[in-house]
Amino acid sequence: MRILRHFDEVPLALRGAVTAIGNFDGVHRGHQALIAEARRQADQRKSPLAVLAFEPQPQEYFHPDREAFRLTPLRSKARLLAELGVDVLFALPFDAAMARRTPQQFALQILGRGLGVGAVVVGRDFVFGKGRSGDLATLSYLGEMEGFDVTPFDTVETGGEKISSTRIRTLLKEAKPQEAARLLGHGFAIEARVEHGDARGREMGFPTANMHPLQVIAPAFGVYAVRVSILDNEQVIGCHDGVANFGIRPMYRTEAPLLETHLFDFDGDLYGRYLSVELIHWLRPEAKFSSLDALIAQIGADAASARKLLAARH
Repeated sequence: MRILRHFDEVPLALRGAVTAIGNFDGVHRGHQALIAEARRQADQRKSPLAVLAFEPQPQEYFHPDREAFRLTPLRSKARLLAELGVDVLFALPFDAAMARRTPQQFALQILGRGLGVGAVVVGRDFVFGKGRSGDLATLSYLGEMEGFDVTPFDTVETGGEKISSTRIRTLLKEAKPQEAARLLGHGFAIEARVEHGDARGREMGFPTANMHPLQVIAPAFGVYAVRVSILDNEQVIGCHDGVANFGIRPMYRTEAPLLETHLFDFDGDLYGRYLSVELIHWLRPEAKFSSLDALIAQIGADAASARKLLAARH
């Protein structure tokens, strides 16, 4: 899959694409269904399949001081979209110039002349342009003028519940990663590079890979059974079960939340490596222990619980 950060000088082979437009944060089951409809149309037209998503997301641009809320940073989102067979991701910068564009300018300058889309697929609640002044009816009218088709897509529900990124964030905050995964259609994972820590885990017999999640939502603090993928140039080169603590470590407090992951049956150097740590089961909240021995005993119990749960899952 190609990733383009601009809307001008788009290669001829990528013009005329059927383009799904949205934030696609999490690439959840609702997003997957919308993209599947775009794929159906692309196959019918024998056209490329594209996704248009802004980076940063508009909410991040307008509210830069808010707590991070993303489920998937660009790197993770791109990998998930590639797995769905998307040919090109238009990850267009959302800046002051983009925020000023009227719906007419967006349709003409970006969708029409810039990307040269053949058709677009959007959710029925889609809004766009300066002040969110354009809606589905606006886009359909402008599409007729610019020569591209517009297909509205209905919200996907499960059990009478709307599948949304907002609902998934709430589940993660409530320490319900399994329910979040059900709506996502895949596990929620934290991805970052492994940093040097204080080596306390190694001294206790449980060496950990330490990661500071950046620009992503902070799930509930606590201990999780996890599945860890070791990545190299977006390729998975190793997978291990493990147990992880996410939080501020009450006994050895950190200022920013830290993910400390102990990989089962692994002996190697992970410093500088990029890991994807999927949260499978929430085991317990963070706690402060009366002694180091009590902490070590609890880590051992957590590891045993995680092994048992993960073995049953496999």
